[in-house]
Amino acid sequence: MNVGAPTQEDLELVGERMKLIKHKILVLSGKGGVGKSTVTVQLAMILSQVFGAKVGVLDVDLCGPSIPQLLGLKKKDVVQSTDGYVPVYTDTTQKLCAMSIGFLLPNDTDPVIWRGPKKTAVIKQFLHQVVWGELDYLVVDTPPGTSDEHISIVQYLNQCNIDGAVIVTTPQGVSLADVRREIDFCKKTGIKILGLVENMSGYKCPCCEEVTNIFATGGGKALAEE
Repeated sequence: MNVGAPTQEDLELVGERMKLIKHKILVLSGKGGVGKSTVTVQLAMILSQVFGAKVGVLDVDLCGPSIPQLLGLKKKDVVQSTDGYVPVYTDTTQKLCAMSIGFLLPNDTDPVIWRGPKKTAVIKQFLHQVVWGELDYLVVDTPPGTSDEHISIVQYLNQCNIDGAVIVTTPQGVSLADVRREIDFCKKTGIKILGLVENMSGYKCPCCEEVTNIFATGGGKALAEE
């Protein structure tokens, strides 16, 4: 068995919890700073507010958790019930909820300095010990790259009928090069690519509404066509 690989018991425990969730979507990017967490939140809010779906957001960017702030949930506490940890809901309708290590840190500025096995254990806890309940969608925000967090989440969710991944990039060549690695990661791990989002491709002036392509444009489209 590979070091850090989940046991069959781990997979069964996670699989039992994930049975109540219809669709699982990863949001990936090989490059940091492309707006991946923002895209995650926008996707979750559209599914929840426009389509009326029940959505959970799982933040596995353990070293840079930003989902609590983006959802307006900073300083919110995670409640523990007899069945496990209850995710934090955005409002009383309970249509949108989230779980993040950001809810569990004593201070916003506290660094998370963990090696791979600790990260894997926390991801397993988030999947198995969080009372997600019945959801239409679980949207997973991941850190940049293809390291421990990605391997762990794929190992657990691959056996739970994961729908696939949305990949986020910006138009510049340096971002596209890293995103190609992420696409290769998806191919090697059997993750279907649902779509490619080109973020930050234009700035719309609030005064004249002219769009300026500060970071160029069209790189994401060209990559999708390859």
